[in-house]
Amino acid sequence: MKNKSANWTSILPFLIFVGLYLFVGIFLTFSGNPKGFYAMPAAISVIVGIIFAFIIYKGTIDEKFNSLIAGCGDNNIIIMCLIFLLAGAFGSVTEKIGGVESTVNLGLRLVPSQFIVPGMFLIACFVCLAIGTSMGTIATIGPICITLAAKTGIDPALLLGALLGGAMFGNNMSIIADTGIAITRILDVSIKEKFKVNIKTTGLAVIGTVILYFFFGNTGATTITDIGGYNLIKILPYIAVLVISLMGVNVFVVLTLGIILAGGIGVYYGDFSILGFTSSVQAGFLNMFDVLIFSLLIGGLAAMVKDAGGIEWLNIKLRKIIVGRKSAQFVSMLLPGAVDASLANDTVTCVVTGPIVKDISDDYQIDRRKSASLMHTTVCVLQSILPYGAQILLATSLTSGKVSPIAIIPFLWYGFLALGISIITIFIPSKTSINDSVNEKNINDIHENELKPNLQ
Repeated sequence: MKNKSANWTSILPFLIFVGLYLFVGIFLTFSGNPKGFYAMPAAISVIVGIIFAFIIYKGTIDEKFNSLIAGCGDNNIIIMCLIFLLAGAFGSVTEKIGGVESTVNLGLRLVPSQFIVPGMFLIACFVCLAIGTSMGTIATIGPICITLAAKTGIDPALLLGALLGGAMFGNNMSIIADTGIAITRILDVSIKEKFKVNIKTTGLAVIGTVILYFFFGNTGATTITDIGGYNLIKILPYIAVLVISLMGVNVFVVLTLGIILAGGIGVYYGDFSILGFTSSVQAGFLNMFDVLIFSLLIGGLAAMVKDAGGIEWLNIKLRKIIVGRKSAQFVSMLLPGAVDASLANDTVTCVVTGPIVKDISDDYQIDRRKSASLMHTTVCVLQSILPYGAQILLATSLTSGKVSPIAIIPFLWYGFLALGISIITIFIPSKTSINDSVNEKNINDIHENELKPNLQ
C-alpha cells in the first residue's frame, strides 16, 4: 500500500467514520437519548471505517494489515496512550483523597461573597487546570453553582457560563488533559513550550473575562453558607504537578511523581490502604480505556488513509485555499473547528486533524507551538459553545431542565474572547524558538526535512 498517488477515494474510509459518528449522534440526540453523541463509542465508528478501507484499498490483506498495525504502533500514538494512562491514574488518586473537594472549598472561602460569578470562573479555571478534565470540573462544581444561584438570586445561566468558561480554560492549559496531550504529541512539541505560547492568548482572555464578570456579574453583598472544609496538603499534588511540569521535567516523570505523592498523602490520612491506592490507580487506567482504544484505532486508520494517498490528496486541496502563513494559520483553526462541530468531541478532533495541522505548520514555516495553541483553543472554545456538546449538556442537566444550552451560550465570555484574541495573534508577527540553542528557522528547516520523506 506504500507510495500511492493522491486519490480522493482514499479519503472515503475517514469520511465513513466521521459520517457514521455524526449521523448516529444527531439521530440519538433528536430521539431523546440523554447521551446523544456519546451513546455509541467513537471506536466503533473507527472500526467501520477500517473495515471499509480493507474493502476499497488495493493490495493484499497482509499489506493492509501491516499498514494498520504500523499506524497503531506509531511512536507518538503509543507515547500518547501511556500518558493517558498516567493522567487517568493521577486524576483517580487525587479525587479519591479528596483533592478536588478541598480545592473547590478553598476557592469558595477565598472568594469574597459579593464577587461570586468572577470567583466561580477562577475556581473552575484552577480546578480544571489541576485535574485536567472539563467534565469532571463541571460535575464537581456544577451543583454548587445551582445552589448558589438559588440562594443569591443570580441567574443560573450566568453562573454556569462562568463555570463552563473556567473549565474550558483549564482544559486548554492543563498538562494532563487528554486533548492537550494528543495535540502536543502529534505536533511533536513539549507541553511546557505549548503552555508558554498558549498562556499569552488565554491569559488575556481570562483577565478580560474576570473584568466582564466583575462588572456584569456583581449582584451585591451575599452570603455563602454550607462551605465544606479543605486540606492544603491534599491540594499539594496538583500544585506540584503544575510547577514541576513548567520546569521542563519529562511528563512521564511529572505524572509518576504526582501519583506517588497523592498516594502517599492518601495512605497517611487513611483515605485508602496501599492496596486501595493500587486499586485507585487501576481505576484511573480503566477510565482512560475508551480514549486509549480510540487513539490506537484512529492511528491505524490514519496510516491506511495516508498510505493509500488520502492525506496527500487532502493536503493538495488545502494548499489551494492557503496563500501564505496567515491563511495557513486560519486553516489550522478552521479545520479542527469544522471537525469538532461535526463530532462534538475535542479529543477525537485533535487526534484526527493533528497530523494535517502539523504538515501545514511545517510546509508554511509556522511555529508548531503556535499551531498547537490555535488548534487547542479553537476546539476547547467550540466544545463549550456547541449546544449538543457533552460539557454544556452536563451543565444544563444539573438544572433539571430549568436552563437550556442556548440560554448559557450568551454568557460564555471567556470562549468568545479567547477565540477573538487567537485570531488577532495570527496578524501579529512573533519571534519564537523551540529552545534557547536553536532558532526558529533551523527548527522549521528540521521539521521540513522530517516531513519530506513522508510526502514522497
